[in-house]
Amino acid sequence: MPATPTTSSNAGAGSRTWPGQRLGLPETGPRSVARPGRRIAALCIDWAIAYGASAIFFDADGLATSAIFLVMQGLLVFAVAGGIGHLLLGMRVVTLNGTWVGVWRPFLRAFLLTIVIPAAVWDADQRGLHDKLAGTVLVRV
Repeated sequence: MPATPTTSSNAGAGSRTWPGQRLGLPETGPRSVARPGRRIAALCIDWAIAYGASAIFFDADGLATSAIFLVMQGLLVFAVAGGIGHLLLGMRVVTLNGTWVGVWRPFLRAFLLTIVIPAAVWDADQRGLHDKLAGTVLVRV
């Protein structure tokens, strides 16, 4: 049986792979997997906003900062498919088939992102464990 882009047997000599190829996503441009630099920058923007809100209203309490980040991420991914950092840097959170993430995925993803460790574990498609467990992928627009 010939290898297809969705099988792991395409990693042989001479084959070219990119993050998202196994998922049927393009190498570059719209709907391609968002690369690490852009993802990290968006995460820093969102944490900075959460920290700023926490500093204003809760004297920069760490638990308040985490709670603000979690709620902000969950609500914004639910409502507009991305946090403020994602939107500013041209990314969206979608399901693997490109549809709206629904109600539960954004909050599961936000919770896992808030506890950090799942976001630090990536696969070959540069999807963090938080995205894999939520059935989402962060793509460029």
